[in-house]
Amino acid sequence: MEMQAAPYFAAIAEGPEDARVFWVTAADGLRIRLAHWPAIGESTGTILLLPGRTEYIEKYGRTACDLVERGFDVLCIDWRGQGLADRLLDDPRRGHVLTFDDYQADLDAMVAAAKSLDLPHPLHMLAHSMGGCIGLRGLLRGLPFTSVGFSGPMWGIRMKAYTRPAAWALGWGSGIFGLGDSYAPGTGAGSYIATEPFEGNLLTRDPEMFEYMRCQVTAHPELQLGGPSLNWLHEALRETLALSRLPSPPQPCLTFVGSNERIVDMPRIHQRMARWPNGTLRVIEDGEHEMMMDTPCMRIMIADELTAHFSNASARDKSRLTA
Repeated sequence: MEMQAAPYFAAIAEGPEDARVFWVTAADGLRIRLAHWPAIGESTGTILLLPGRTEYIEKYGRTACDLVERGFDVLCIDWRGQGLADRLLDDPRRGHVLTFDDYQADLDAMVAAAKSLDLPHPLHMLAHSMGGCIGLRGLLRGLPFTSVGFSGPMWGIRMKAYTRPAAWALGWGSGIFGLGDSYAPGTGAGSYIATEPFEGNLLTRDPEMFEYMRCQVTAHPELQLGGPSLNWLHEALRETLALSRLPSPPQPCLTFVGSNERIVDMPRIHQRMARWPNGTLRVIEDGEHEMMMDTPCMRIMIADELTAHFSNASARDKSRLTA
């Protein structure tokens, strides 16, 4: 696989010092960005970190520190249409995708890059929000992950019951009338983290982490993303509904969700985890959407539990192979 050096804003990431950041090309020709942070000391495997909508590699710099310190390599991605990956519209702030299947091309390129880089096995998945939707589809397609962790996974989008039929109708109609590139109602070019105050925000309870994220997108506005397009919304509704009708994959799963989650659909998370045979759901009291961007105690607890989960899955996998 061909890889070329890509830009990386180390000062705002505050991540591990020895990052390697590069471009790769997905099967359909779109250019995406990947970052690799090696484990400190002997590696016990590699965590593929799948961000959510609007996110980018640098946002996970501190998270990467937590994970490499616990003995794991980390590989993170900028999905198409966000971060420094290729944007899909003339308006770079509009979050857009043609179909959610396209994200699988990005995920396939990420897995192929892990192989080309000869990153330590086994591979584990850590997916947040939209990354949880993409990652679940990848697991159901049989991608080679030993275990998986989710944070506020987007297995449904929270909206009032009376607005859901309207959202479906708008999404369907936008394709018919050529309006799929338009912003979804109530959204625009403004970046949430750049424009909203900390008080009452939907992301984190920690003011210092809120400021960390705000400083990143104000220092490098090219990382900002605004609201989704109508087509993105329609495709997201279609994909999450389709996934809700499928069985859970076999990998051991640990999912974190905040009790005050206000972005993704909590009932879908409970329904999925209730039928995940090797799954555990941890509901964090008063937690918001961004639990890996929360208070220091929360971040330490989540890093400890996730890496213990990954390590235990690796040990079980190894014992089966040697039995």
